[in-house]
Amino acid sequence: MSARFEELDWRRTPMGEISLRRRWDPALGAQVYEVKLGDDFLMSSAFTEGEIALARLALAELPGADLDVVVGGLGLGYTAQRVLEDARVRSLSVVEALGEVIEWHECELLPLSPGLVADPRCRLVHGDFFELAGSGKGLDPQVEGRRFDGVLVDIDHSPRHVLHPRHAAFYRPEGLRRVAECLHPGGVFALWSNDPPDEEFGAVLTEVFARQEAHVVEFDNPLQGRKAANTVYVARTADS
Repeated sequence: MSARFEELDWRRTPMGEISLRRRWDPALGAQVYEVKLGDDFLMSSAFTEGEIALARLALAELPGADLDVVVGGLGLGYTAQRVLEDARVRSLSVVEALGEVIEWHECELLPLSPGLVADPRCRLVHGDFFELAGSGKGLDPQVEGRRFDGVLVDIDHSPRHVLHPRHAAFYRPEGLRRVAECLHPGGVFALWSNDPPDEEFGAVLTEVFARQEAHVVEFDNPLQGRKAANTVYVARTADS
């Protein structure tokens, strides 16, 4: 067992103070890695089922091989790792607004870091996913207009609970149309949410995409002695 609590890094950023912490959780019987932005918990390794399901459910909708995928939000790396476990994936671009988070992985401060940084298919991109998505130039800063098979996003808490007010436009029809333009025909957009399925947001997805479904991902929460749940939205563009 490691020390009960350790702060691995702390920085001031334009978004506020960010810290990476590691602690021993006796209820889980495991080390837990956490990232805080100010007083807000951004991510935790205590419960990662939703992040993993984001990749699993999105990739299940994609036939064929040589898949090119974008993940918006690097975090602790669980979505990215699950994408790379699929041998059909040719390339993965992970767009992360906080350079500090990318540095943590490059310095291998997190359990999944070595596998991510060593995989030649994986590229960590320091950039604002929402800015790229709204630019009309695409999600790859190096190749304007590049299209992808899948775009997976795990940044905000939910479409209604965003980390910054300017993110809200992304979840409206025009914002999602920009994302759809970055996808090949039959491509998949998937979104993680900490809230229950939102019918209003589902209607927006239906307006933009050929079909969509909200998946409820349940998992045990021993800290509260009950089940917890996330939502994963999966939407697909028309085949042609």
